[in-house]
Amino acid sequence: MTVAVGSPAPDFTLPTDQGELSLAALKGRPLVVYFYPKDDTSGCTREAIGFSSLAEEFAKAGATVIGISPDTVDKHGKFRVKHKLTVALGSDPDHRVAESYGAWGEKSLYGKKYLGIIRSTFLIGPDGIVARVWPKVKVEGHAEDVLAAVNAL
Repeated sequence: MTVAVGSPAPDFTLPTDQGELSLAALKGRPLVVYFYPKDDTSGCTREAIGFSSLAEEFAKAGATVIGISPDTVDKHGKFRVKHKLTVALGSDPDHRVAESYGAWGEKSLYGKKYLGIIRSTFLIGPDGIVARVWPKVKVEGHAEDVLAAVNAL
């Protein structure tokens, strides 16, 4: 079950290839947290590039964008450099944070069921309250939709 709009965002502290990120340290400004399955796959790469291409616009709105996946800090660093990504990438190998947001669950591929990241995005207001949730994200146009929601806060 995903975190509901109007509820406090679950706290987290995660390593990135550029240091640690925590919800508490980012309080007081809008925060976009997006969960994605795997570095350097087609959909995940398009999503990360989409958010990175709008980095200046998110910054003008005072927002920070963090992508979270189970990949390691080293993989995140290579992914970020390879695609010139400007968003922070948090490493959640035990999917503890993904579970707390409801972004970890049963998926199906070619008839096989397995557990994994459910691509989803959360907009957290400056007060630490979830302002908007995008469950089961479709990548195309998503970063633009999120930016519009940030600007409407």
